[in-house]
Amino acid sequence: MTQSEQQKVTGGEGVVHEPQSVLAASPEAYIAIDAEGRVVGWNPAAEATFGYPLEDACGRRIEDLILPQRFRAAHHAGLARLAAGEPARVLGQRLQLCALHRDGHEFAIELVLAATQEQTGRVFHAFAHDVTVVRRAGRFTAVEAAVARGLAEAQSSTIAATRVAEALGVTMDWPVVELWLSDDDRQVLCCAARHAAPGQRLGRFALDELDPGVGLPGRVFQQARPQWVADLAADATFLRSRAAARIGLHVAVGVPICTGGHTLGALCVYGDRAEDPEDTLIALLAGVAAQVGQYLERRRAEELAVELARTKDEFVAMVTHELRNPLAVITSTAALAEEELDALTVDDQRRYLQVIGRNAQRLAVMAEDLLDLARLESGHLAVQPEPTDLCAVIEHCVQAFHTTAAAKDLTVTVHTPRGLHLHADPHRLRQVADNLLGNAIKYTPARGTITITATNDTDEHIMWTVSDTGIGIPETERPRLFRRFYRASTALDRRIPGTGLGLVITRAIIERHHGTIHVTPHQGPGTTFTIRLPIKSLP
Repeated sequence: MTQSEQQKVTGGEGVVHEPQSVLAASPEAYIAIDAEGRVVGWNPAAEATFGYPLEDACGRRIEDLILPQRFRAAHHAGLARLAAGEPARVLGQRLQLCALHRDGHEFAIELVLAATQEQTGRVFHAFAHDVTVVRRAGRFTAVEAAVARGLAEAQSSTIAATRVAEALGVTMDWPVVELWLSDDDRQVLCCAARHAAPGQRLGRFALDELDPGVGLPGRVFQQARPQWVADLAADATFLRSRAAARIGLHVAVGVPICTGGHTLGALCVYGDRAEDPEDTLIALLAGVAAQVGQYLERRRAEELAVELARTKDEFVAMVTHELRNPLAVITSTAALAEEELDALTVDDQRRYLQVIGRNAQRLAVMAEDLLDLARLESGHLAVQPEPTDLCAVIEHCVQAFHTTAAAKDLTVTVHTPRGLHLHADPHRLRQVADNLLGNAIKYTPARGTITITATNDTDEHIMWTVSDTGIGIPETERPRLFRRFYRASTALDRRIPGTGLGLVITRAIIERHHGTIHVTPHQGPGTTFTIRLPIKSLP
């Protein structure tokens, strides 16, 4: 090795350690310091570990480079004893210390310290490596235990999510941990739990909802695979990159929460320094996410069992009640007509027959709804598309309900063009129109208003809305509105009869047409249903 090569490796003259090629190839950081604590040796691995290139490190005191302020006094005292030749147990031992990176973050290192006597005096040599990953792996045993305990003791999914976030944040020292779950009814991701380290102010970073595909949680959920962002501050493609940079967050790691091939959400952790992808960490986080997924699956199965039992009871009660009323009317009217047959006039007979006919029709509608529900459950709800004018369907529906609406002095306003042509099943669309207008009339008090609009939303879609000034639906109940047999509290409180099947069948018909239906906010009381249908032929 030439003298210039020695100086390049050691930073000083007359100090010969390992051959330069060995030091350059070593995966461990090599550091050499003189008796005064100045760096005289520094290899490429040391630059990668601590962030300082050779020219910036050599000649500077080691404590100014890699030691946190709180450890510098002890370092000075220990170095003085070593320089004086006093016996020291640290030499030759494997030590674990807290080191400081050039960017300001602290991390754990493991090193072995040795001393040699050189021409220029005593020199101390250390080979060190970052043990952050090893420590993380060790801590994850405690994390997995804490997560398992928290999930077992949690009385709800919300409490479980909070305990998982806390276990990761506290045990693993992540400044921010988020657990996101999918709201399938609203088609958004909701932050079920968020843990922030003490003193960590999140500001605009703390969003509560994200669309699938947006931000780190959205991408993890949509793609159903882990995502690693080495430095959010340098990646402007993520929604919250700027907000993260403002509060000192850099690395971001997300793993999907899955069960049975279905993605339920995303588990994301955020660190205060940039880090390159680490397979071990991703695997460990994926293990925690799998625990969460299994818990949610069990919880959902339990909730479904409870829901099934409740639905069964509600179904029996509903059918009994809804069948009993029209049957009682039919039976009593028929009995009365039989008793008074000789004394009844033709008009009286006609009136009795109309009563029987209306209630028989009500039973027929209920029977058809139950049959449609059975077809829906079996996947055989038939749709037979043909050229259809939606305006004509709406007009016929309004005419059919004219008498019912007039009886409550309701104003029904229709805003449609002369024709809206699409390829659809006119009979099924009429069923949708009847359900929505019938509900609007049923749930709107006397002298209320019902407005129906239909128009071309785009060249490929039609927008159809039915709005009323009725009793409305509480916002918290809207996600459950399309569940079979579900009835809003506003209807139950007023004892308004119904089966809870109409909207379920309505949504099924719309979805068979590759359309969408949802409740949209509007000014004032009441409810607005918005339907979007494709114009082109169904595949």
